[in-house]
Amino acid sequence: MTQGPLTTEAGAPVADNQNSETAGIGGPVLVQDQLLLEKLAHFNRERIPERVVHARGAGAYGTFTVTADVTPYTRAAFLSEVGKETETFLRFSTVAGNLGAADAVRDPRGFALKFYTEEGNYDLVGNNTPVFFIRDAIKFPDFIHTQKRDPYTGSQEADNVWDFWGLSPEATHQVTWLFGDRGIPASYRHMDGFGSHTYQWSNEAGEVFWVKYHFKTDQGIKNLTAEEAGVLAGRDPDSHQRDLREAIERGEFPSWTVGVQIMPAADAATYRFNPFDLTKVWPHADYPVTEIGRLELNRNPRNVFAEVEQSIFSPAHFVPGIGPSPDKMLQGRLFAYGDAHRYRVGINADHLPVNRPHATEARTNSRDGFLYDGRHGGTKNYEPNSFGGPRQTGRALWEPTSVAGPTGGHPTPVHAEDDDFVQAGNLYRLMSEEEKERLVANLAAAIAPVSREDIAERAIGNFAQADADFGKRLEAAVRALRG
Repeated sequence: MTQGPLTTEAGAPVADNQNSETAGIGGPVLVQDQLLLEKLAHFNRERIPERVVHARGAGAYGTFTVTADVTPYTRAAFLSEVGKETETFLRFSTVAGNLGAADAVRDPRGFALKFYTEEGNYDLVGNNTPVFFIRDAIKFPDFIHTQKRDPYTGSQEADNVWDFWGLSPEATHQVTWLFGDRGIPASYRHMDGFGSHTYQWSNEAGEVFWVKYHFKTDQGIKNLTAEEAGVLAGRDPDSHQRDLREAIERGEFPSWTVGVQIMPAADAATYRFNPFDLTKVWPHADYPVTEIGRLELNRNPRNVFAEVEQSIFSPAHFVPGIGPSPDKMLQGRLFAYGDAHRYRVGINADHLPVNRPHATEARTNSRDGFLYDGRHGGTKNYEPNSFGGPRQTGRALWEPTSVAGPTGGHPTPVHAEDDDFVQAGNLYRLMSEEEKERLVANLAAAIAPVSREDIAERAIGNFAQADADFGKRLEAAVRALRG
């Protein structure tokens, strides 16, 4: 490839490959950002037929039970009263590995939960970490390319991984989490889950709140060391999937205590850092986690392909009283997930038993396409009509967000204490001496194989900015391994 400016597929030069376009600073992402859509749409179609990310997974059905009154914050029907139960389906996954990869690897775990509510399906598509590597969806294809096989060598390359992370300092917090003790869960049952993004809740009066979801495992946290994981991955590549299935078969139903952090909408503008930044957590001292329910998994799928592989989840699947925030990663996912499913599973993927609503009926005017089952018969396929067809409600699922300012590729808004390193440093300083030693050893083993000294120095430099001791110990460990 010749040197020169980065371009679109049509050859037009790219002015900004770091920030997706928004409606004013901090506003929602615009459909007119064709670079963003081009990159995400192309990325979704790079592999067939397995998922590009989260290909390796396991799932189970269960029940969510409300344990606290949250009607002052949301009008969502499935959260409307204490004791109310809703059927769920939860798919766990690793992120980078392909369909045949091992379970016991150092990788975030997907935590994708579908609520089959009476107002339609609500999908909460999160991870077992409260943060992520990047804060803007326009960088997601680039990030995942660094985690996948190199186009020349056909292998995952340390150069690619650490070159990108070193040049993307916002990744420092998540990388510190990933290479710490919780980077390799012992099983899907023994890890927490997070919605990760910030979401909007709104009540009957139209009052708006920003929330973050937490799923605390009732089984307790259990993790594997790098050495234990290496042995287990070779001995039993299906270890996590097998553990989940067999626990449910024994009647040992795994469960999670579900909580939310709740921020009044007015707090967001003046909060000390950007509350919609996916690379940061909200300290519990500022917004405590309030218990709202309990999630239990109690039924295995009958057919893994039909129910786990063909299951689809989309952050755009909301119900009344719940909606998106201006989080730029979330905004990109609202498009990318549905687009991926329509490509990978098909335009009628929502008709499959695992994906269609269980507590209500989907009433749309969408017809035909691959594997259409003719369920609509001869009914009219347009709206409005005078033949008794479904009609719009006139009430949006969530409350509007005010926007102002010119369109453009705006960076994420900077608040008073925004910093790419402070929370990574806080996480490091919370660790015990033994945890710090394991973290440094894990990172050093991953950084040492890079081929260029500048890549190693840049990566170490990010951790040094998070904490001077962290950087000093990591530099010494990497130097020792590199000779």
